[in-house]
Amino acid sequence: MAPGNVEISACLGLTDGLSACPPQMRAWSSARFTIPLPQGHRFPIQKYALVQDQVIRRGLLPPEAMEEPGPAARTDLALVHQEPYLDAIYRGTLDPAATRRLGFPWSPDLRERSLRTVQGTIEAARDAVSGGAGVNLAGGTHHAFSDRGEGFCVFNDVAVAIRVLQREGIIRRAAIVDLDVHQGNGTARIFAGDAAVFTFSLHGEKNYPFHKEESRLDVGLPDGCEDQVYLDVLSRHLDDVLERSAPDLVCYLAGADPYVGDRFGRLRLSRAGLRERDRMVFQACRARGLAVVMTLSGGYAREVSEVAEIHADTLQELLACYA
Repeated sequence: MAPGNVEISACLGLTDGLSACPPQMRAWSSARFTIPLPQGHRFPIQKYALVQDQVIRRGLLPPEAMEEPGPAARTDLALVHQEPYLDAIYRGTLDPAATRRLGFPWSPDLRERSLRTVQGTIEAARDAVSGGAGVNLAGGTHHAFSDRGEGFCVFNDVAVAIRVLQREGIIRRAAIVDLDVHQGNGTARIFAGDAAVFTFSLHGEKNYPFHKEESRLDVGLPDGCEDQVYLDVLSRHLDDVLERSAPDLVCYLAGADPYVGDRFGRLRLSRAGLRERDRMVFQACRARGLAVVMTLSGGYAREVSEVAEIHADTLQELLACYA
């Protein structure tokens, strides 16, 4: 166990049932950095500003708790991503096939936003290790491979954050709890064969990506899965994942896309079911004295305001458990 985890356990008061440490929770937000997209594009880029607005409007965190990350260093990205791919993103030389696979047209704004999203997760992961929990109001870009981007994911922010903290000696082991409706294929490939990083993906079996990679634990759900079945499956596996992985850090990808109103999710979870999902994850981590970093991952409800509300619900559950 990394030395910081001893501090986390004491901070969370696990030996005497006391509440978490008093430091002010903060959230990392790249909402100011948007990207130009063609009319009718499927990706709801406006959700990030709406999430930040929801968090402040609900009083979950004050405006001064919103932190803006700088751009991630290329040397940090290179811990995960191959140099030819980094060159293509930095210089804007992605070929047409790579651009189609990514799902975004390249632009300097895309590069800038992607760099800041990664740094937001790095900073939030550091917050988690030092204070119990950390928040990036973006990230969870789990379809990015070491050599390419896919599915609206340029860089794999969670993978980079884990490698940075490992390099710095802050953590040795990590667990990724990926509850986006789509399998984290890029993450699974990046950490394949790495015993120090446990990848757990609970996703729609027949949904994108149609070629699944092999996580340490993959659980595929049928189309139309509703709250009770989903929560029963998660309950059946979550404790085992945390016990087997013995992590110094848990990275939680809290996708909003299992929601019944999602355009592409094909599952049927209610907002109450999603909140119970989040509560289960945070309570399981808190009970074990585990640091947890929250990232948003996907969400494609017909009304983008619903996506923002679901993401804000997740933060509310985190704060109820850790703040």
